[in-house]
Amino acid sequence: MIKGVHTMFYSSEVEALRVFIRDKLGFKATDVGGGWLIFDIPEADMGCHPVQVLKGPNPDEPKSGDHYISFFCENIETTVKELTLKGVEFTDEISDVGYGLAIHFVMPGDVSVELYQPAY
Repeated sequence: MIKGVHTMFYSSEVEALRVFIRDKLGFKATDVGGGWLIFDIPEADMGCHPVQVLKGPNPDEPKSGDHYISFFCENIETTVKELTLKGVEFTDEISDVGYGLAIHFVMPGDVSVELYQPAY
């Protein structure tokens, strides 16, 4: 049986990204050799979202086959304050996005991710 999901970030600053995830986001990791860290994610969920088939490419809209990774928390205001104190750079403000409250931040290698507090 499947017991979890493995996600990946691709980054031009992979060492800095690994340190960021370990030290700023606080995820425990196992070094599987040569500094290659595999992070233990304590909880996960997965959704499947529809996309529109467009007649022409629209770079602002997701297309079939795209992936999206976000982190979730219990209290977004508290989490944003904690991460800001650790030097995490947020790129927008907390907003209601329907499925919860969300904000985005940047990780090394220009990796942008969402942090959200689920409404479900």
